[in-house]
Amino acid sequence: MLMLNRHNSLMVMVAITLFLKSATCLGQSYPSKAIKFYLPNGAGGIGDLIVRVVTQKVSTILGQQIIVENRPSAGGVQALSSVLQSPADGYALALIGNGSAISYSLVKNLPFNVKTDFEAVTTMARFSIVIFANQNSKFNSIKDIVDYSKKNPGLLNFGTINIGSTQYLGAELFKQLANIQEQTIPYNSTASVLSALKSGDIDVAFDFLGPVYTSIQSNNIKALAVASNQRLNNLPNVPTAIENGLSGFEVTSWNAVFVKAGTPKSIIIKLNKAFTEAMNSPEVIQSIKNMNAEPFSLNTADTQELLFADIKKWQLVIQNSKIPLN
Repeated sequence: MLMLNRHNSLMVMVAITLFLKSATCLGQSYPSKAIKFYLPNGAGGIGDLIVRVVTQKVSTILGQQIIVENRPSAGGVQALSSVLQSPADGYALALIGNGSAISYSLVKNLPFNVKTDFEAVTTMARFSIVIFANQNSKFNSIKDIVDYSKKNPGLLNFGTINIGSTQYLGAELFKQLANIQEQTIPYNSTASVLSALKSGDIDVAFDFLGPVYTSIQSNNIKALAVASNQRLNNLPNVPTAIENGLSGFEVTSWNAVFVKAGTPKSIIIKLNKAFTEAMNSPEVIQSIKNMNAEPFSLNTADTQELLFADIKKWQLVIQNSKIPLN
């Protein structure tokens, strides 16, 4: 019996050694062919454009082409399912962000669990919410909005794009933190939000900086605050909501690279190193800033934690707002 146990132990040790050698060789030879990057959004949007800028640089670093495939669908189902249907070998990347964190609590019967079916590589960029009003509005700060709302409850209309969007949930979080009760009206596009603001159908709006930056610069609307933890480079004179006394109001969208769970750690490390190098290049940094976004590069552990934290954060907002599940 003792000899048998020793024999079994020896076989296990040999198997482990062979596995580790195989994993090391796999990591060293990776990538030996083109990599596919599946996006849950359409071509031409800011998320798509940033991915293409970053992956062009990463392709040069890795010596292999990264092919971007747009597969938009509710909850990111098509794009993320495409990754899960591929081997866990690093040749299929997924774009996951706060939208996936929201879908975790808002979309029923997703065919995957974003918390357990994927592993983080790194982040690429983040986008902050801006709170703004008509140029002729009596509101010049979010303190003005909160003070007016508490004296005149229920008279204001907030405008955002679709229910369940980061912008919509940002408006809901604003009301929860400020302890005010106003109506949030969803529109199907930023253009519709701006039109409603101009006509007076809404009093205040919430959107990302990118789609409204030109309107701010041309003085068609005025930015009252940004929902980031520090002022934005492209809006240096606009205070943060936290500066205005609304503690905890941080609403940023972010995008990150994930792979299928079970991908060898050596490959994840190699991908993280390549993306980090790309994100630190001056041309990539400038390109992202030109899109009114912020370059944002985290290690694998912090990227995973960011996803978990956002799931917890938006789950609570969704529950408090009583938003029906899709």
